[in-house]
Amino acid sequence: MLKTIDPVLNADVLYALRAMGHGDDLVLCDANFPADAIARQSGLGRLLRIDNVTAGRAARAILSVLPLDSFVDKAVLRMEIVGQPDEVPPVQAEVQKEIDAAEGRPYPMGSIERFAFYELAKKAYCVIQTGERRFYGCFVFKKGVIAPDAA
Repeated sequence: MLKTIDPVLNADVLYALRAMGHGDDLVLCDANFPADAIARQSGLGRLLRIDNVTAGRAARAILSVLPLDSFVDKAVLRMEIVGQPDEVPPVQAEVQKEIDAAEGRPYPMGSIERFAFYELAKKAYCVIQTGERRFYGCFVFKKGVIAPDAA
């Protein structure tokens, strides 16, 4: 255990979050996502896991240490439901609440079609699979920067 570090964040995930640079993408996916195959094509080249938690709980842990990119229109994307791109299922609403809480304000996600999501995920720095079993618990987070301390 470490002080102020969410215990859900294991050593492998913390390493990846620290190693990511500004503009790098992180895929947070559910248990049904083809995570291992996609992760092999990512920058890190291997799958990371945060088992036995929901997508919302994993997002809360990740966002406790990961700044979101303020230089893009949508720093978080959600996978669209096939045939219903505007519908936001409960799993995505839960992650939206965690994003808003981490940012301290409403911070709407963008959306991306399922197969476009897969292609974007292959270009991500890393893929983190959760224990989320609800469908469409898949997201892309773009890492931002932390401003320097005031002099």
